[in-house]
Amino acid sequence: MSLAEDRTRSRGCHRECCPLQVIALCTLLLAGVGTVAHADDFIVYSPHVNQGLSEIELRGFYTNDGRQDFGGQAASELSISHAFTGWWKPELYVARYEKNPGAGGGLVGYEFENTFQLTQPGQYWVDLGLLASLEIPNTKGENDKLEFGPLFEKTSGRFDHRLNLIWEKEIGAGASRHYEFRYSYSGTYSLSAAFQPGVEFYGRPDDHAYQVGPVVRGEWHVPGTTGNIEYRVGLLQGVNADAPRHTWLVQVEYEFL
Repeated sequence: MSLAEDRTRSRGCHRECCPLQVIALCTLLLAGVGTVAHADDFIVYSPHVNQGLSEIELRGFYTNDGRQDFGGQAASELSISHAFTGWWKPELYVARYEKNPGAGGGLVGYEFENTFQLTQPGQYWVDLGLLASLEIPNTKGENDKLEFGPLFEKTSGRFDHRLNLIWEKEIGAGASRHYEFRYSYSGTYSLSAAFQPGVEFYGRPDDHAYQVGPVVRGEWHVPGTTGNIEYRVGLLQGVNADAPRHTWLVQVEYEFL
């Protein structure tokens, strides 16, 4: 992700420091989580692929809402990926956890995700990619799901903008004909490699849920290695009554060549 982006767009030097505070925050929030929403509903993907880059990623969310139908929603995912070419990066979600309000949580299955880079960075006005994934639930009687959609990214100076348009469709016997749709936007300003504040917006029209809020992301170089640790934290506010009032987002990732 950002390791590839830094090489592509020459954002600047990485800072060598210890990200223990960020890891501690992620651990605290994810320890009790793993809903209607899934962990990958709260991520804005980049279309960029860097050949040879491997990633180990943990991300999730937790809602803080006094209403019975929203409070305590949570999900988390652990994934590994490797970019085999300059245009294709497969990613395997080896553990996916979800917890609904007022209920216990548990593992919900696996996912095989693919990012395809369709244009070279800077080749056109906006960089374009494609996301395609297969979700395999471990609940008997629940259908597999396909997710797909375009990924856009535009960098101008220190500003970075991303937009995802994602459709989801059940497949298999008895699958619904309905396509669920969601979209997400991220805009950040790079003060340094380690500190990039911004804002993210998420819309799930089928749930009538719209959320927006501040985020901070960044990365640190791990001294003596080819790897970086990347983090992202945020707090979304519900725009309308059908969205959770407060949703904490956390993400930590180790990426290396």
